Amino acid sequence: MFRITSRIDGDEIVLKVEGCLMREWVHELDACWITAAAGPQGRRIRVDLTEVCHVDAAGQALMTAMYRAGVRFMARGCVMPEIVREIADAAEGGRRI
Repeated sequence: MFRITSRIDGDEIVLKVEGCLMREWVHELDACWITAAAGPQGRRIRVDLTEVCHVDAAGQALMTAMYRAGVRFMARGCVMPEIVREIADAAEGGRRI
């Protein structure tokens, strides 16, 4: 199962992702991100990855593009925070999320 839920939290749009971010689901997150980014100016985008169990290479590539565009991530557990840290290191030469 894969699900993306969008909500407004103050001055942020939060995209909560649940399931495995891989294959065709990467395109779904990309579409949701584009829609959120097209919304009212001044709203930051945060992606909640606390319920994500796996990310494939395409998912990591999308997350890197999102990070470079200013999206911030929430992650927990052993694996997801490490993936987010690697993306941040690769995208910005060591800048943490």
